[in-house]
Amino acid sequence: MDSATDDVNQAIAGELQLMDPGVRASRERVRRLLDPEFVEVGGSGRRWTYEAMVAELSSRPGRSPDAPRYEPSDISGVRLAPGLVHLTFETVLGDVRTRRSSIWRKRDEGAGWRMYYHQATPVPPGVDTA
Repeated sequence: MDSATDDVNQAIAGELQLMDPGVRASRERVRRLLDPEFVEVGGSGRRWTYEAMVAELSSRPGRSPDAPRYEPSDISGVRLAPGLVHLTFETVLGDVRTRRSSIWRKRDEGAGWRMYYHQATPVPPGVDTA
């Protein structure tokens, strides 16, 4: 496996961890996966910062193993540069389908891969997946 593929696979692993209810419920685990300069533009249009996401993720959807969970599909990625990976994919949570894009960055070996940016766009019912 080449280093670009390995980088993409590590970013995908981090993305999947952030969808895990056990991770979402743990502020400490979320802190390790989000870059300190993290920003998200959520499906509602709200802008989330690192501090806001760490504080609120444990109360957001997908945090409980007994509730609906994020079901990801079509995850793909590309290494933009050493230490920088862009992922795209879709999720379904309940009856809501969302297209997602995230940028993961690795500043050093100690911190590992962390989500730097995330964009969520809800897909209206009836819109084709293409």
